[in-house]
Formats: sequence, structure tokens, C-alpha cells
Amino acid sequence: MLNYSIMKSEGILLLSPSAPLSRDDFVGLSADVDAYLSEYARLHGVIIHAKSFPGWESFAGFTAHMHFVREHHKQVERIAVVTDSPLAGMAELLGKHFISAEIRHFPFTDDAKALEWLESA
Repeated sequence: MLNYSIMKSEGILLLSPSAPLSRDDFVGLSADVDAYLSEYARLHGVIIHAKSFPGWESFAGFTAHMHFVREHHKQVERIAVVTDSPLAGMAELLGKHFISAEIRHFPFTDDAKALEWLESA
């Protein structure tokens, strides 16, 4: 399950995965982000806030996730990965090669610092 909200005036998308991600999670997210992007040119930032990465419910969930990233990454300035998961470092390193946004990892308890970094974009 993916909980999310968009801080419209700041241009920041808050993502909080709490269970394995499904295709339906990204259908709803895509619709809301596309609606936002129809009014605003970019998202200044995205916060992914999760104690650990929950994985995907199925291969369809994985492919929907990759499709969402491919369709939106050029419209995002910064991504803050706020987690204690050991995968965060790998995500940060790999993301730099495939995503145009600047990516930074923050410990799970530093969500306020992550938001501050995104707002400074």
C-alpha cells in the first residue's frame, strides 16, 4: 500500500509505502501527479519515507512502479529517500545513472531535514 499526498504550494510529493506496492497504487498516484503537473511545470521534490522498503506485491506492481518513474522523473528536481533500509544507498547510487533528479538519502528520523532540503530547491 502506498500512502501519498501532494503539498501543492511547495510542489512536493510525499510517498509513504506501508505494504508491498501494487499496480493499483501507481494507477492512483499517476492520475494525481498528472493532474498536478497539468497545472504546474514540475515537482520540486519527492519524499519517500519508509522505515524499510516493502517490496512489490507482484511483477505487475514492479512494472507499474518502473513505468511511473520513467514517465515522471524528468519533471522532478530532487528526491529524498528517508529510510533506514540498507537498500537506500544502492537506490541513491543507481538512481544517479537513470534519473535526472538529484537524489539524497536521509535516516528515517530525519524527515524534517529531508523536507528542508527539498524546499531549498
